[in-house]
Amino acid sequence: MLAELNELLGAAPERPDAGKFTLLRDTRTDGSFLVHHFLSFYLRAGCKVCFVALLQSFSHYNIVAQKLGVNLAAAKEQGQLVFLEGLQSCLDLLFGEEEQPGQPNPLQFVSGSTPELRALFDFVRVSLSAADSWKGPVLLVDDLSVLLSLGAAPVAVLDFIHYCRVYVCCQLKGNVVVLVHSNEDSEDEENELVVNSLCHHSDLILWAEGLATGFCKDVHGQAAEQDLVQTYQYKIQDRNVSFFAPGLSAAVL
Repeated sequence: MLAELNELLGAAPERPDAGKFTLLRDTRTDGSFLVHHFLSFYLRAGCKVCFVALLQSFSHYNIVAQKLGVNLAAAKEQGQLVFLEGLQSCLDLLFGEEEQPGQPNPLQFVSGSTPELRALFDFVRVSLSAADSWKGPVLLVDDLSVLLSLGAAPVAVLDFIHYCRVYVCCQLKGNVVVLVHSNEDSEDEENELVVNSLCHHSDLILWAEGLATGFCKDVHGQAAEQDLVQTYQYKIQDRNVSFFAPGLSAAVL
């Protein structure tokens, strides 16, 4: 397990595996470090990336990416990265910014005009339709739970992911990476329905959890690959993440 996680969070390979749906799941902790890793991972590998960023601004992701040795602004200019800034798209809708002809707002469901996420899927499809000059297409979503908070129905969110998997993974032989928050004790039944459904359709699940014992400066949480007995703890550093077996942190040794 430790070797597999270190490989996943290490240097990007020359040719990443294709046709995979990876679910990033976090509970009682912030799993965004995994999103930042996969974003830089695929850009360094030369893949065409469509990043549906619903949680933070472009400047936030760009600052973190620079620490990881990747320039998102340059990737956008070169056409390697297509970035959807969800926060700005919602503001445009709520404050009445007019849509450009032929370019509907990908999050137009927020205005109540339509309950489905077809416009968001169309954005993904168009963004990744011309990826011939790159090693492979990648869809990255941070994070899927925001769509539910914005009013999308669970069935609409699951349909969106289904169509993305069929288009990106099956037709284009690319990869999809999605972050979703979960809390097994939560009363948010809609979110848990989405999480449990996605778990059944994922090729790989990376589950980051906060420590049950509370805060520790030498251990930030624990992570595991779904269905494996082994669990490893991790510490987020400025430019990387270190993994170790439980009980082997600096706080113990």
